[in-house]
Amino acid sequence: MLATKRMTAAWKVTRGTVARRLFLDRQARFWAGRIGDRWARHERARVVAVVEEAPDVKSFFLRPGAAWRGHRAGQYTTVTVEVGGVQMRRCYTVSSAPGDPLLRITVKRSQEGRVSTWLHDRLRAGDLLRISAPAGDFVLPDVPPAKLLFVTGGSGVTPAMSILRDLDARDAVGDVVLVHYARSKKDVIFAGELHEVAARHAGLRLVFAFDDAAAGQGAFSEAGLAAAVPDFATRATYLCGPPGLMARVERMWEAAGATSSLKHERFVAPAMAAPPRRAPGEARALTVHLARSGKRCAVSDAGTLLEELERAGERPRHGCRMGICRTCTCVKRAGIVRNLVTGAVSSDPDEEIQLCISAPLSDLELGL
Repeated sequence: MLATKRMTAAWKVTRGTVARRLFLDRQARFWAGRIGDRWARHERARVVAVVEEAPDVKSFFLRPGAAWRGHRAGQYTTVTVEVGGVQMRRCYTVSSAPGDPLLRITVKRSQEGRVSTWLHDRLRAGDLLRISAPAGDFVLPDVPPAKLLFVTGGSGVTPAMSILRDLDARDAVGDVVLVHYARSKKDVIFAGELHEVAARHAGLRLVFAFDDAAAGQGAFSEAGLAAAVPDFATRATYLCGPPGLMARVERMWEAAGATSSLKHERFVAPAMAAPPRRAPGEARALTVHLARSGKRCAVSDAGTLLEELERAGERPRHGCRMGICRTCTCVKRAGIVRNLVTGAVSSDPDEEIQLCISAPLSDLELGL
């Protein structure tokens, strides 16, 4: 009888343990399904070291988690941090080569940059940083071009450095010219390593130009660039730098009929037409239907869709607010918007738009 009671008690304990375990397993599967998509795009990386590269420029060496699938040289990752209780996202080039043991992002502190300032002032070795899967098409084709030109300015050298590191590691540096513009000699990011790569490969030629004209060929000019690289129009060209520099280079390539050979990467907002700013009484009242949530938001045509939805109390996903990171991309199911970068007006249904650079011109239905 005693043995039977003990067996019954043991069975109850076992049954209870199994039930709890099954319950917890179901809960785990439930929450994994709920948050899986969120963390598929954003992974945590451990900061291993922080290195100062130049005045107001730091490299952060990261050890990503097992989900990191690697990057192609020239791609970027989106960093998410919380500043003042608000999540903010910014895009930074992965400046390391794909085969390097650690991931490296190189960040220039911007005077008005809340994220870059936070990273410079707060991020230390041992901290965790939230990063996205790599993205971007500022990459070489599988077979590198026979003649290659990089035109970079300031921190725009970072994707070019990633590509050069990759070519150097594969001993694939052929006929390559790097023309880099900086404020002064001390402001050149990766200067020492660039010279080391050039010393190893006779095919790499470095051309530096400085605003202070203390050394190099002086500040940017079309004539100076053409003199430094007379065959520029025949080279596969990769361009990254401040908007003013990029605009002038693009016009130069267009005049030479070489636009098809020019590839560019932007981390600063392109010129964007502001939506018409009207007094409250003048703004046209519109309605945005959010299909997924079923909400209807009263907005106006006085701002971008992102601004108007925020004024209506919504919190759509967004990042750079400049049309670069594409975090705010959604499907416009119906209605008319104007792209403030291109000026194009679209009335097509089921079209992807970016909330931060789209102005509403009619009532809309969005897939949010």
